[in-house]
Amino acid sequence: MNIHYDIEPSPLGELLLSASATALVGLHVLRGRYAPAVPPGWVRAPEHPVLGQAREQLQAYFAGRLHAFTVALAPAGTPFQQRAWRAPLAIPYGQTRSYSEQARAMGQPSATRAVGSANGRNPIAIVIPCHRVLGSDGALHGYHWGLPRKRAMLAFEAAHSERPRTSAIA
Repeated sequence: MNIHYDIEPSPLGELLLSASATALVGLHVLRGRYAPAVPPGWVRAPEHPVLGQAREQLQAYFAGRLHAFTVALAPAGTPFQQRAWRAPLAIPYGQTRSYSEQARAMGQPSATRAVGSANGRNPIAIVIPCHRVLGSDGALHGYHWGLPRKRAMLAFEAAHSERPRTSAIA
């Protein structure tokens, strides 16, 4: 499979966007502990339609105008990871859920730690909003891009939400 990529500036730092012919497959911050290198064989393609759609939607998101992404997604992962990454897509903008709530929503209430581990491997952060998942006590835990970025994402969404930020966390 040919992978196309581009780099997009953002308030979180430069973002590496990668896409197959039909879907976004990756979105990573280019600075920090887990910053990826562009693999040999990837083709820089700023004009690629999926990358263009992702870029436009990210710009609208960071301007506070977009609350739900529509770009096609194709993250690579195990079947459990795939299910875990679909679950945060149901969390409304500006709201949060706990890891245990995510596990219950997936039909696996005892898989809280596995959910946290899968979220930590989310290859399309922001668009798949794992930053909206918190500990059962409301505390921030283990965000792949670092807790300061998770805190910033939650604060940003709270400030741009059409209604007050709420959480199902008791």
